[in-house]
Amino acid sequence: MVFKRVLSMFGVGGPTVDTVLANPEVRPGTFLEGHVELAGGEVDVDIEEIVLALVSRVELDGHDAEVGAEFARIPVAGSFRLAAGERHSIPFRFPIPWQTPLTEAGGGSLPGMVLGLRTDVVVDRAADKGDLDRVLVHPLPVQDRVLEALHRLGFVLKGADVEAGHLAGTAQEFPFFQEIEFHPSPRYAHEVNEVEVSFVADPHGMDVIIEFDRRGGMFTEGQDLYGRFRVEHAEAGYDDWTAKVDSWVAGALERHRALFGGHGHYGYEGGHYGYEGGHPGYHGHDDHGGSGLGTAAAVGLGVAGGVVAGMVAAEVVDEIGDFFEGEEDEGDEE
Repeated sequence: MVFKRVLSMFGVGGPTVDTVLANPEVRPGTFLEGHVELAGGEVDVDIEEIVLALVSRVELDGHDAEVGAEFARIPVAGSFRLAAGERHSIPFRFPIPWQTPLTEAGGGSLPGMVLGLRTDVVVDRAADKGDLDRVLVHPLPVQDRVLEALHRLGFVLKGADVEAGHLAGTAQEFPFFQEIEFHPSPRYAHEVNEVEVSFVADPHGMDVIIEFDRRGGMFTEGQDLYGRFRVEHAEAGYDDWTAKVDSWVAGALERHRALFGGHGHYGYEGGHYGYEGGHPGYHGHDDHGGSGLGTAAAVGLGVAGGVVAGMVAAEVVDEIGDFFEGEEDEGDEE
């Protein structure tokens, strides 16, 4: 075992820490397992607490800035003395929240996504950021079906990001949400600039929010249009997701045209489809139209409007960015 990082508050000869993941690849609703490995330095050290935190990069709407978002946190050890030269291994089982942003899709990484597990070692009431490890979050079965269907319909993946704000009408857990961005398919390229997909998952299913950035005309401005659709996990086995997602897209745009003649906002709530407990299967729920015109719009929180809940200092952005850029070089040293 090679311990990568010396705790900075002790300098040369201080204790070292490394968090070893059994498997960095997870899905929302599962567990990330591993060990925190500590090695004592030249003197005894009293450690107050060891905490693990999931960290992502979040864009602040309207501020042209990013912050580090610590959105899930668990303690893995209380106070203990680490003797000089002693090695200590602490096992952990970290629950991955259902609304954790995805970093992987379609057999590859989502461009623009940064997510890691940070290890904080608390000594004298100060936390030393001793380790940061990449976590690869794969989509749930329903999320995978929706993204694959968009690909088959001709939408081309553009990138992804995590934005501060709230998606109205959803049970959003964190003060931010992920957007997975697509270039429009040829069928809709004449009226749509971009399509963005967000998932707000829970133990039973998820809301799928599709945002359309509509092109402006000669006498009209471009507009954002939102469709919201409820999907249950148990229905991931539905056999024609391409047709289903196509009906969502076409239906939302057509209803907007019919009601507004190409003007204004429109929010559409779709039917119930979707995977539960590892037993996929279509339950035959009927489609039904939305119960109203509630727009599933994203409301930017801003720096002072709530982003501080669950978020940490901006230097974490540099930390996780530098970490990913330097990961290969560090691996060569082991």
